[in-house]
Amino acid sequence: MSELPGVGFADRMSAAAEAKRAMLAKFKPKAAVAAPNLIDRADRRQADLERVRAERAAAKAAKRAAVEQAAETARLDAEAAAAAELEARRGERKERKALTKAEQKAKRDARYAARKAAR
Repeated sequence: MSELPGVGFADRMSAAAEAKRAMLAKFKPKAAVAAPNLIDRADRRQADLERVRAERAAAKAAKRAAVEQAAETARLDAEAAAAAELEARRGERKERKALTKAEQKAKRDARYAARKAAR
């Protein structure tokens, strides 16, 4: 092996160690610098996420309102049907009472006529 003049064993060992350190430094992770468009992409993604959440919340609220509206309509229809049934029953009762009164009057008039005829 040919030796360089003025280069000793210690110099060669330090040069080898330096070369080893340089090779290891290549494999060490470097500090990452975020690209400016990557930050914009994250902001856009966040904005899209918020927009989608708002749309879903609005759709959910609209669905809930439709269900409540349907329930209210059903309740009002049931109340109207109950009121109509009650009114029909009252009408039937009034009609029965009127017929009963008319029958009683007819019986009373018949008795009166029979008494008159008997005299």
